[in-house]
Amino acid sequence: MLVETSAQGSDLSARPRVSGGRVHDDAPDTAADFARLAALPEGPERDAVRDELAKVWLPMAHRIAGRFRNRGESLEDLRQVAALGLVKAIDRYEPGRGAFESYAVPTVTGEIKRHFRDRMWALRVPRRVQELRNKVRIARRDLIDKSGGANPSVAEIAAHAGLTEDEVGTGLEALESFSTLSLDAEMSAGEGGFSLADTIGGCDEAYDVVVDREAAKAGLRRLPERERAILYMRFFEDMTQSRIAERLGISQMHVSRLISRCCARIRDEATHA
Repeated sequence: MLVETSAQGSDLSARPRVSGGRVHDDAPDTAADFARLAALPEGPERDAVRDELAKVWLPMAHRIAGRFRNRGESLEDLRQVAALGLVKAIDRYEPGRGAFESYAVPTVTGEIKRHFRDRMWALRVPRRVQELRNKVRIARRDLIDKSGGANPSVAEIAAHAGLTEDEVGTGLEALESFSTLSLDAEMSAGEGGFSLADTIGGCDEAYDVVVDREAAKAGLRRLPERERAILYMRFFEDMTQSRIAERLGISQMHVSRLISRCCARIRDEATHA
């Protein structure tokens, strides 16, 4: 059900009542209506009462949504999320277990917080990190208010929030990571500017042969010195077989046979190690 954004035209009572010692203009006296809702069976009459309750309580949901403005989400979207939380509160509320407002406020607030947690992060992060972010944000705000605007240290935030300094560090990083940065973002100005993508390393093809290199080390150490020298000149100094033969005073054919025999021996030892 889409909750309308206007509360006009309702037949239910819109008299403000006292809740927790405070008077709220958007907290109507609807106790009798909730009692009626609970007694009605499923059907058109019950749906009509439910819809009217949603209309008269909608301003309260909008007030709660307004507390979360300027956090990267439009107010209209926040109001829709709050309206959804309100409908859930109406469906789950049990008359006789306290005032509806006392139940609805945390339900609507929780729905909005869940929206931020599940939908607003451009990059999905673990819930633990999101919780650390919130604890650090609240602790830092409290400390800034107490100090008159001075930024607190990591140690002060940790002591206030009951966290370790490492956890505070993680939370502080998450505070700056609510949205992602494009790889095309310019990291410096001027003609010599470069983008974020330019700072990211590429794949190192040498990683693909790390295991092979390690497996071949033992076999290479067991080769005679001349054979090790031949392999080094061929594969590390990129010398041709004819140049190797000339340097060692042997035939090119002999060099070729030695290279083939050594490689086969090392391969066999590495495979059956």
